[in-house]
Amino acid sequence: MESPTRFELLAELQGTLARRGRLHTPHAVIETPVFMPVGTQATVKTLSPEEVSTIGARIILSNTYHLHLRPGEEIVAGAGGLHRFMNWPHAVLTDSGGFQVFSLASMRKITEAGVEFRSHISGEKRFLGPEESIHVQNALGADIIMAFDECPPYPAERDYVLQSLQRTLRWARRSQAAHERSDEQALFGIVQGGMAADLRREAAVAMTEMDFPGYAVGGLSVGEPKPLMHDMLEVTTPLLPRDKPRYLMGVGAPDDLFEGVLRGIDMFDCVLPTRIARNGTVFTANGKAVLRNAQYARDYLPLDEDCDCYVCRHYSRAYIRHLLKAEETFGIRLTSYHNVSFLVNLMDKIRLSIENGSLLAFRQHFYDRYGYNG
Repeated sequence: MESPTRFELLAELQGTLARRGRLHTPHAVIETPVFMPVGTQATVKTLSPEEVSTIGARIILSNTYHLHLRPGEEIVAGAGGLHRFMNWPHAVLTDSGGFQVFSLASMRKITEAGVEFRSHISGEKRFLGPEESIHVQNALGADIIMAFDECPPYPAERDYVLQSLQRTLRWARRSQAAHERSDEQALFGIVQGGMAADLRREAAVAMTEMDFPGYAVGGLSVGEPKPLMHDMLEVTTPLLPRDKPRYLMGVGAPDDLFEGVLRGIDMFDCVLPTRIARNGTVFTANGKAVLRNAQYARDYLPLDEDCDCYVCRHYSRAYIRHLLKAEETFGIRLTSYHNVSFLVNLMDKIRLSIENGSLLAFRQHFYDRYGYNG
């Protein structure tokens, strides 16, 4: 059956793996490379769907594990799916729930069938396997859904990573067999393999043979040094199909976006922009600014003088610092809006720099100002 998504490869940057593309989904056409804001609980924290759309995002990520536990996929399905439930007209991607389940550590037990775990909300016993994950995602109704996988920790023994990888491959086949809405939702496979180059290659080849409409690289940015993450990408992405999208899961710091794009990644997601926003930290062209610091008390400049987002056009650092110190919710709404906008706009510039061949120069210029040393 033909996939409900289609990827167009528009340009490639010579001498790198960077590419400019366009991903067609049932609810939106997405220009790639793209950063996807995370709406874990069917909301990007503190922001309305209208605000996220105004920023320019055309795809967000929601979390299968959390929505399964609360409010439950049947309630979301009863509303007509995630798009109608949260009033988001554009594309949605749901993860498999695997990462959250495995991060519970002492609260879960892995078997070939799936994972037994205790709800972090109620403490009751639950079970999630490939069939259950796909059933939940089918009910949620996202445009793109993910195969159920196991994300090994870092560091981990090679034998464990090998067993985990083989289980993930078996679970991927079961995910495909369980998928009942393949005409409406694209199911992406996930490449695991820990920090072993040969296992990453094995996983990429095996996943490609399963012919998914897109591929994610999972199990990175889990505590390993960044050069090691880069190495794993370099051995993985060249083995993935050139005509299908590649998604690096859970990665979204500005330097990671540049480095991922240069290694062939098309899609990114991360909670980072809204997480640090709640602590009063914002991205700027000159690096991060911690607004709670006293130096901003009488600073009437915008958060970032190079940014033309709504927040930077209307509010000062001093005012936003006041809101944060007074614990006013509006403060973290403004920092969240700016941070999401910063990354969405950065990806706009990265796409343009791929088109005109200036990505490497743009990266160096950005790093010089941002204060990133590599």
